[in-house]
Amino acid sequence: MSYLTSMYGRNKPAQTQSSSDKNPNRVAGGLRAQGADMFEMLGEDGSIQKIPTEAYVRSLEEQSKKQRAAITVLERKLTRLDAALQQLQNAVASRS
Repeated sequence: MSYLTSMYGRNKPAQTQSSSDKNPNRVAGGLRAQGADMFEMLGEDGSIQKIPTEAYVRSLEEQSKKQRAAITVLERKLTRLDAALQQLQNAVASRS
């Protein structure tokens, strides 16, 4: 697709990578590395408070969502393996 077509054409080119395809660990690390993970706010009493940015919180939520999904899959596998182990133990006990 030529530059002029992509700039002035009616059809929008597809995005190369959606936000859900990105690795949340790298997103959070990139925000921290850029210093865009927190901003400082001066309180009325003169104290400085560090407040996380919305993008950083969103990346942390994405991290925890991905980890929860992985834990759920691993728990299912563990349950299946426990059931298979119990069946094998019962089979061994019945032959003895």
